[in-house]
Amino acid sequence: MPLSVGREGLFIALLLLAGTLQAADCVVLLHGLARSDGSMRELAEELTQAGYQTVNVDYPSTNFPVEELADRYIPMAIESCAADSTVHFVTHSIGGILVRYWLANNDHSRVGRVVMLVPPNQGSELVDKLGGVRGFYLLNGPAGLQLGTDLASLPNTLGPIPVETGVIAGSKSFNPIYSAIIPGDDDGKVAVARTHLDGMTDFIVLRHTHTWITGAPPAQYQVRYFLEHGSFDHSVND
Repeated sequence: MPLSVGREGLFIALLLLAGTLQAADCVVLLHGLARSDGSMRELAEELTQAGYQTVNVDYPSTNFPVEELADRYIPMAIESCAADSTVHFVTHSIGGILVRYWLANNDHSRVGRVVMLVPPNQGSELVDKLGGVRGFYLLNGPAGLQLGTDLASLPNTLGPIPVETGVIAGSKSFNPIYSAIIPGDDDGKVAVARTHLDGMTDFIVLRHTHTWITGAPPAQYQVRYFLEHGSFDHSVND
């Protein structure tokens, strides 16, 4: 026999149900240097299908320094999330440096977890070697010049990460010239060792390149896994 309730009972039931509903967690995606939101679109779609609200930010990464990019575009992205939602970040390359800068200088009580794909957390030797070349600035802008490996470079002055953070490094390169400049294993742009970050919760290396890792199914799986569990799935072989 179907359950029957009067209008007053139905109204009370709806109020109780509304009180138990919460906004879906929101994931803000930040692309890499000289890229666009298109490079994160597939990953954003994967996360949307997993039940997250997603905000895939398209920002002019080569036009301004990291500080200005972070101060201008991260608050706008957070405002696009539901007001009572937890906000996570998924970043590619320099996007992780934007988030580190913003977290170091703003209230992050709404922030849940961060997943960084191939971040230059300790800079890149490519900037040390090629930063003085005019073509480098034309391609990478002022933010690109901030990614050197010296102790005074922006990434090396931001300190430990204050929230749960997983770092995914890449160890495959299609550029032997760049890899000759970078010591140790690298992804064609950043050394595996230089993706490490003080305070990170977990770390994993995947056999993928810097540029294309965002579209790699193993990377997408690990992003989802970390957002859900706060750790990577180390039982899965890349």
